[in-house]
Parts: sequence; structure tokens; C-alpha cells
Amino acid sequence: MFKIHIMQLFSFLKISTQTSSFNSYRTTTPHIMSTTTQVQLSDGAKLHVWLLGSKNKTKPLVIVLHGAPGLSSHTSTESAYKFLAEKFRVLVYDARGSGVSDVKGPFTDERWIADVDELRAWVGAETFILAGYSYGGFLALSYSLAFPNHLAGLILQNTWACGPLGTHRVLASLLTSNRIKPDPARQARLWSGNVRDKEDAEKGLAEIIAIYTPEKDEQSSEPPSFDSFESTGGESHLHWEVHNAAFSFSQPRFDVRNRLGEIKTPTLVVVGSHDVVCPLEEAKDISRGISNSELVVFDHSGHNPAADEPEKFQKVVYGFLEKLGY
Repeated sequence: MFKIHIMQLFSFLKISTQTSSFNSYRTTTPHIMSTTTQVQLSDGAKLHVWLLGSKNKTKPLVIVLHGAPGLSSHTSTESAYKFLAEKFRVLVYDARGSGVSDVKGPFTDERWIADVDELRAWVGAETFILAGYSYGGFLALSYSLAFPNHLAGLILQNTWACGPLGTHRVLASLLTSNRIKPDPARQARLWSGNVRDKEDAEKGLAEIIAIYTPEKDEQSSEPPSFDSFESTGGESHLHWEVHNAAFSFSQPRFDVRNRLGEIKTPTLVVVGSHDVVCPLEEAKDISRGISNSELVVFDHSGHNPAADEPEKFQKVVYGFLEKLGY
């Protein structure tokens, strides 16, 4: 049976290995220094952290937040942003309750953004660039409002600014799609944070996997399975209880649309024109709300432009960082 990794659902990593140049940068990083460590936070929770380009401590810091709490890990963000590691220190990590980090509550947006700031302090950076993908974008928005003085730049990739509206919209899109035929009750449980168990979560994810990429990229007619969850083929790290906490408690309370005007940090908003989960209109709303922002639409991408159009994604991110003086 065709196997699909859990990380592939939310990222569909197809990062190109070919070399190309954008100004003074390179899109491949064959000799990047990487440090893997475990960081204990103030409440005792231990997070697994990967610091790329860490040999030179004078490099500016980029922290990248992955999506899908409990279902995802650092793998997608490392693949998407490691190209920056020649000029930046790039910190990726498994968030609290995700991947191989401690499954120690509370699993709330407030705790997750506090963790981000503790990692900033652990690295020793007063200011940094924050990038958030999907649910990581929700957290990046919240962090920018809570700790504005620590941000030099903000990258929001395929995300939204209103939890209730976003989840209702994506559920409606899934149930009316002509590409998939998901179980309505199961999807309602998935997007409201009422998954019954691991099997319920796996089935819910498997039946919607096709809509995360542009339709032209579908390659297999076989139903996907979740026999393997990590790119290494290791044991499952699907923490469905953490997903439930995020979507039953935090998402119904997450609505920063009326506060977007408070964000003064230079911001790059990235979206795929074929994204069904965090569609173009959501990105437009964010860009309109943040005065110092730039919206870039990827015409051939779904939920992850970093995978669908990697060269353009890298060029856009580089261009944004150059405008900030890096």
C-alpha cells in the first residue's frame, strides 16, 4: 500500500536539490553546521531543538514554527528554511506536545508563544526573525502582538488570523470538494478538536490528504495509509490529544483580525493560490491589516509553497530579508 508520512500531509516536502543563485545567497547548503540539543524550559518541559548554521554565533537568528500541534514536527520547517543557514542561524524545533519533545501541558497558544520567547532567550538573541507555517503562523501572529520589541521581521506562510472563521471555512471546503469524499462527522471532530483516538485522527487525515497539494500533483489512486509517521521510518509521534487541545480550546479563542494594525514589524505574507486550508482570501486579510507587509501569491502552490515552488519561495524569502538589511 502507498505509504505517506504524517509530516507529508502538512508539508508535502519536495525540496529541490539543484543549485541556483539569488544575489549573494545559495539555495543549497551542503556543509551547514547543525547542532541538535534538548532545551529544558522554566516549567520543566524539554524541547528538542535543531540549530542550523550554529557554528557562527554572530549570525542573525531565524526561528521557524511548524504547524499542526501534536500531528507535525520540525521536519517540514527544517526542509523549507535550511537554505538560510549559510547567512543565518536557523532554529527549528518540535513544539511542546509534538514530535519527540515532551508531551507536557498546558497545550495552549499562550504557552506555545511563551516557549518561543524562552528559546529566544536561550539562544541569547535580543531580536530575531520569526517565521510561522500554518498553525505556526497563528502563533507567530500572537507572538508579534505579545513581544513586538523582540522581532526584526515576520514571515507568515499559509495561515489565517481568525480561528473560528478559518476552521468553519476549511470544513465547508472539504465537505463540498469534488476531489475528496471525507466522512462529515469525522471531519467535524477533527477540525473542532474532538478526535476520539489515534485511529480516528489517522483516518480523518488520510481522507483529506489530496487537497493539500495542487490537483495536478496527485500521483496515486491508492488510498494513503499512516503506517509510517516520520521521514526516518521511526515510531509514530502522533499526539492526538494535543491536537484536540489546540482546536477545541485555542482556536475558538484565536481572532486577531482587529489587532493586525498593531503589528509594526516588517512582514512577509506567503500563500499558495490553490491552498484550500488557508486560502488566498485569508492571506489578503492579513496583508491588508498589517500596514508594513508584503503579500506574495504562489500561482502553482497549495498549502506549502516551500515544497511546491521551492526556488521561487527561496528567492522571495531572500528578497524580503535583504530589504531588512540582511
